[in-house]
Order: sequence, then structure tokens, then C-alpha cells
Amino acid sequence: MYRISELAKRCGVNKETIRYYEKRQLLPLPMRTEAGYRLYSDADAKRVQFIKRLQQLGFSLTEIHQLLGIVDQDKERCANMYVFVSKKVEEVQKQIKDLQRVVHVLQDLQKRCPDEKALYECPMIEMLIEEEFST
Repeated sequence: MYRISELAKRCGVNKETIRYYEKRQLLPLPMRTEAGYRLYSDADAKRVQFIKRLQQLGFSLTEIHQLLGIVDQDKERCANMYVFVSKKVEEVQKQIKDLQRVVHVLQDLQKRCPDEKALYECPMIEMLIEEEFST
């Protein structure tokens, strides 16, 4: 069992994050000692790490709350899961296309990049400016 500061340290977050996750119902309310200290389990630590990983992947806390409905076997949160998943797939596919475009632009810029000696005559900057105003 971990106190809140130990859990926060173990998961790489601050104590306020843990409290916020509880408030948003992403984490179940913890057990408490007789003195009122929160106590967390290894399952709570895994859940916090799962939440952080989903955030890194671009999921909002609202989306994470819904996905945790599957973990918690909460029928209410899972009610519109097909619609949610379908929308998320479309969103991720759009992000992939956008990232592929960024890769293409960067590769093109990389080919055009002058050596260090001509740094002040950089066609990369000119191309980015043109790209910005043409979209």
C-alpha cells in the first residue's frame, strides 16, 4: 500500500494529479488510515500509469474515463462505445495523414538544407513561410 506522495512519485506525477483523477472519477476513492491518510494499491498505480500513457497517446481525460468503463465493466460508460471508437479511429487516421505530411515536408526540407556555411541563406525557412501562406 502506498500513501499519495509515494504513489505520485512511483507514477511520475504530482499529488494534485492523483487528487484530480479521483475528482474526475478516473481513480476510485482510496482506502484511508485511521489518521485519514489515503492508501493506494498496486492496481491504483497501474491505473495511473495507464491513464498517463493514454494521455501521451492523445486521449482526453473524458475519453479515458469512457475507456475505463470497459476496465470497470461499467455498462453506462460503455453504452456508446462503438460510436466513440469509430470517431477516435477517424481522428487518429487524420492525425496519421497530418504527420505523414509533416514527414514529407521535413524530408523535402532536409534535401534542400544548405551546409552550415550558408546558414543565413536557408531555403528551408523560405519554404516554410511559403507553405504557411499557401495553406
